[in-house]
Amino acid sequence: MTTVRLNSTDNAVSFDTDALVVGVHTGPDGPRPAPGAEKVDEALGGRLAATLVSMGVKGRPGEIAKLPTFGALAAPLLTVVGLGDAPEGDYDAEALRRAAGAATRALAGTSRVALALPAADAERAGAVALGGLLGTYSFTTYRTTGEQTAPVAELTVLSGAGGAQAAVERAATVAGSVSLVRDLVNTPPSDLWPARFAEIAEQTGSEAGLSVEILDDKALKEEGYGGIVAVGQGSVNPPRLVRLAYSHPEAAKTVAFVGKGITFDSGGLSLKPSASMDWMKSDMSGAGAVFGALVAIAKLGLKVNAVGYLCLAENMPSGSAQRPSDVFTSYAGKTVEVLDTDAEGRLVLIDGIARAGQDSPDLIVDVATLTGAQIIALGWRTAGVMSNDDELREEIVRTAAEQGEAAWGMPLPEELRKGLDSPVADIANLHPERFGGMLTAAIFLREFVPDGVRWAHIDMAGPAFNKGEPHGYTPKGGTGAITRTLVGLAERYAG
Repeated sequence: MTTVRLNSTDNAVSFDTDALVVGVHTGPDGPRPAPGAEKVDEALGGRLAATLVSMGVKGRPGEIAKLPTFGALAAPLLTVVGLGDAPEGDYDAEALRRAAGAATRALAGTSRVALALPAADAERAGAVALGGLLGTYSFTTYRTTGEQTAPVAELTVLSGAGGAQAAVERAATVAGSVSLVRDLVNTPPSDLWPARFAEIAEQTGSEAGLSVEILDDKALKEEGYGGIVAVGQGSVNPPRLVRLAYSHPEAAKTVAFVGKGITFDSGGLSLKPSASMDWMKSDMSGAGAVFGALVAIAKLGLKVNAVGYLCLAENMPSGSAQRPSDVFTSYAGKTVEVLDTDAEGRLVLIDGIARAGQDSPDLIVDVATLTGAQIIALGWRTAGVMSNDDELREEIVRTAAEQGEAAWGMPLPEELRKGLDSPVADIANLHPERFGGMLTAAIFLREFVPDGVRWAHIDMAGPAFNKGEPHGYTPKGGTGAITRTLVGLAERYAG
């Protein structure tokens, strides 16, 4: 695990490190040094821009160049990262996160790295630290051959801003939780079945100061969690429901988070095509985000009460699996006709949402890799946010933006509700039309929200798993998406 610290020096030239990172902006005549790079440019005889031009470097966002310093700096290696056009006002925190992450990814194998990026205040110093830490992530648990490149061991943020120390410490806590989620998402389903996930949540959660309660398959049946039981009954690995709780003596608000935790999704008897199944180990990303957020909330000591529910099951086809046209009774007491066993995430979530209502929360937010329709509507990097309260929906979108996570508010058109009518049960789990699938899934979930409770649903099917190349601080594979948004939301309600 990479460690991070703050150093208040205003002279990066003499700072002892293995690699120094500075930023440059695009300019009409080539790259221009950003704040933090001016003295470095002077130490290099004012030749930094000309050297970068000769290398073809423009200063575009995320662009990386490495240069030997030949003794002009204390660091033997200078790494330049593009920041794009210079801002007219404050630096955008997310731009700094991405730049720092791109730099630390490029410096894998380097022991000590110092970041001399524009960090004039605590928020920017925290952004640099968080982006840099997230960029160091690697998942090599299962690699036994080939050259292994170790991530950066020690990261130093150079900033003399007031309050920067607290911001850097927060960044370390949040980065640790995001890395925890990434590890879980990347773990093969053979090593992360529902009971194993529950064990990890119990151990790690307890160490962080959370109270943990686990319901096994017998307890789930006895207490009427029909959705979780129905989804999990086809697997040899039975389902679990994990309740994580954090409380603060000065808290005035309670937030409840519910995460979809399908540790592997084959589609059940409504089997997925093989090309859609190879990355379904990531179908537990919602539960991962809730778990990671609760751990961070506890470690940060936020003045808020927070409850998290991990709805864990493995969706498999077998002789005991639920069948299309089966009907079950949910924890809320409503009956559900299952038209498609691959629309299973909503079935486990409704039990978690109904249970969360018993905690008298000020809001419930569920998080899930719920629909392929989200990817069709918003792409791979932007989550959809739907809610029974317009102000809450926009609050979550704003919080996500502040935390550097892309989210977009979506409607819940009332005319779509009729398509969920069932001739034999209170509601069906699927709309007969494929259009608007993200919206109808959310409308289905809304039917199980306790009366009078503000609720929001975050569909992050695309953002949870990066199938493409790494970018900024985002690795290939599990991303830990929405973890930071949930922490930010808890911070809002902590006042």
